[in-house]
Amino acid sequence: MGVARKTRKFATAHDRRKDEVTKKKEEIEHKKKELAVREVPQMPSSMFFEHNTALVPPYQVLVDTNFLARTVGGKLPLLETAMDCLYASVNICISSCVISEVEKLGSRYRVALMIARDERWTRLTCDHTGTYADDCIVDRIQKHRIYIVATNDRDLKRRIRKVPGVPIMSVAKGKYVIERLPGAPTT
Repeated sequence: MGVARKTRKFATAHDRRKDEVTKKKEEIEHKKKELAVREVPQMPSSMFFEHNTALVPPYQVLVDTNFLARTVGGKLPLLETAMDCLYASVNICISSCVISEVEKLGSRYRVALMIARDERWTRLTCDHTGTYADDCIVDRIQKHRIYIVATNDRDLKRRIRKVPGVPIMSVAKGKYVIERLPGAPTT
């Protein structure tokens, strides 16, 4: 049997000078973080506490692709059902991104496309590149908080909930339901 060799371990002893230098660097970084100015997004003047005072009848309802599909699937009239839900007059707004998304879905969604192209609705033109409607809707509601967003998309709802003062309308159990609208009846 051979004798096991001991290898010499390097850098096991702490160098006090290195520890002092690293502590000073950490303290400086900590002070910089404390003094850093944090950018808080400016809230619009229409936001009073948690309530959006810009939301007044006639309500502007911004419709998403899957909301149109669920409305057609539930055989619900878009304008009348929205008015029944909100107890007020409603202006339906559809962006060009939503219309292009419905066009891409094909012939199976031709009834939803006919509803989207109806002349009674306000057509919002988009000035951005691409046709992803979720980004378009979120960008639009961050700029102007005058819309009620009509969607059934979970991811889009999650993104909208992060923007204060924007209510969400969705299709559930054969009718429209609204969340986060002050004074709205709970169902």
